[in-house]
Amino acid sequence: MHSTPLIPLADRERIERQYATVLGRSFLQRFGLAIGLAAATVYLALSFVFFNVGPTLMNGQWDRATAYLQDWISWRAQPRLRFEDGKVTPKWTLRGQYPEGAKIDWLQPRTDGGYTVFYGNADNRLEVTTTAVDVIIDGVSYPVTITADAVRAPADRPSAIRQDETKVIVSYGFAGQAEIRGSQVYVQRRFLGWANFFFDTRSAFWGKSFTELAGLAISGERLDPARSNISAMADDFLENHVWQHGDVFGQLAQTLVMAFVGTLFGTVLAFPLAFIAARNITRNRVANWGMKRAFDFLRSVDMLIWALFFTRSFGPGPIPGIASIFFTDSGALGKVYAEAIENVDEKQREGMKSLGASSALVNRFGVVPQVLPVFVSQSLYFFESNIRSATVIGAVGAGGIGLKLLEAMSTNADWDKVAYMVLLILGVVFLFDNISNTLRWKLIGKQGH
Repeated sequence: MHSTPLIPLADRERIERQYATVLGRSFLQRFGLAIGLAAATVYLALSFVFFNVGPTLMNGQWDRATAYLQDWISWRAQPRLRFEDGKVTPKWTLRGQYPEGAKIDWLQPRTDGGYTVFYGNADNRLEVTTTAVDVIIDGVSYPVTITADAVRAPADRPSAIRQDETKVIVSYGFAGQAEIRGSQVYVQRRFLGWANFFFDTRSAFWGKSFTELAGLAISGERLDPARSNISAMADDFLENHVWQHGDVFGQLAQTLVMAFVGTLFGTVLAFPLAFIAARNITRNRVANWGMKRAFDFLRSVDMLIWALFFTRSFGPGPIPGIASIFFTDSGALGKVYAEAIENVDEKQREGMKSLGASSALVNRFGVVPQVLPVFVSQSLYFFESNIRSATVIGAVGAGGIGLKLLEAMSTNADWDKVAYMVLLILGVVFLFDNISNTLRWKLIGKQGH
């Protein structure tokens, strides 16, 4: 029978001293992670109960969210087929999607004065007359009768056909839907993509394929003798009255200018004030304390609040946006700069002092070379972040693409344009994020070497 040998007391004490970080861990070091996870679990559970997360998710209108998401990637044609004088007459909610007199393949007139609406193929369509609408779903016909008193769907209708008091609603999924009423049929026909994104119906290039456009751009005869086809394409694209590309690009450029100028002004102001806030540079506690509290005030007021304040003061436009970014960044950058200055290597400062240099020269050659890469790196990061912030504050009247985005959202019908502007913003943020990261890496890398 083997027994575990006992470790002499002296050797045990020596091992404990040698490996104190392993054997002498505190209670929090040993169980801190488990306690933190347990506390986070309890907090999330209480938040789930107190904020009614469960009922909110249960009562959420997910079908509406799905419709909004579909609107981001598609467009809708919405004619109203009115019953007038014994025939069906299309009335367009938004005629700009088609030129006047255009032949529409999914909306065909019938010989009896009615119309046929195709939802993808011949097996899914509506046959509309003034007295009845034949709803064809997967090749099966379900007649909906229209009288002076009511609109009635058949009793054997599928779930895609719903009776809603005085109207009948027909759903064809992503392809669209229709509301059949006593005086009209309200058609919503959905298509994947963005309608007339490149050229509107006024352009001579509308409706042409990419192959035709490429031919016109390279070797085709000029459609306008006064300018080349490429120049005409560019002008028609920017002047698209539906998508307003020129205006959107201009507002996006204004957002970038707001972010850049606001960050630049904040950097210029925070740079000298940080030396006053730094305790190792300014040996005055009152000045240190006062400057740091000023930084706290400027950065504690949210940028959106500053934007609302300056919009009321100066009116809508880029000036309130620049001012709000300038105020917020002055406080945030001032605090970061001051902390960087307080952590510089004092040996360089002492070396400059030993040569009899003035305080200005000591800071110029003993402090600035150490902190400048950090300052530039932080300013670049704030500029990249302020591009996103400038979009948000633009929505409250500070100008830029944020205001354009809010206008598109307020209509509740231009979600494709919302998606377009969101993608533009994401692309710009991605571009400047990579540029900023590259510059910061080079600055910090050089400083590290």
